[in-house]
Amino acid sequence: RVRIPLPVSNILWEHCIRLANRTLVEGYANVKKCSNEGRALMQLDFQQFLMKLEKLTDIRPIPDKEFVETYIKAYYLTENDMESWIKEHREYSTKQLTNLVNICLGTYINKKARQKLLATIDDIDRPKR
Repeated sequence: RVRIPLPVSNILWEHCIRLANRTLVEGYANVKKCSNEGRALMQLDFQQFLMKLEKLTDIRPIPDKEFVETYIKAYYLTENDMESWIKEHREYSTKQLTNLVNICLGTYINKKARQKLLATIDDIDRPKR
């Protein structure tokens, strides 16, 4: 057995938690369909994950907790709110933003509105290329 000093252990936990949270968002961005019940389950699953983490580690606040919560809450936005949300949240990848538009709003908005939101995402992504 090798004892790991607490500061090193905390750094390792922080990186593992951050990676797990980023992976959750990436997983949510890969869904093909999402009902209201599915969105609620995303929130419930994440809350369960947080409860288990809080028992395993003393790290507070949980790294990237808001990153996941904000993404899940975006599934509930309306068409009008989504455009400003996309512009404000540049921390998400183009793929993650595109999925929000196609999956959560895809069935509620017309093709023209969807194309406008996708163009907004493309405009934000353009300087990165």
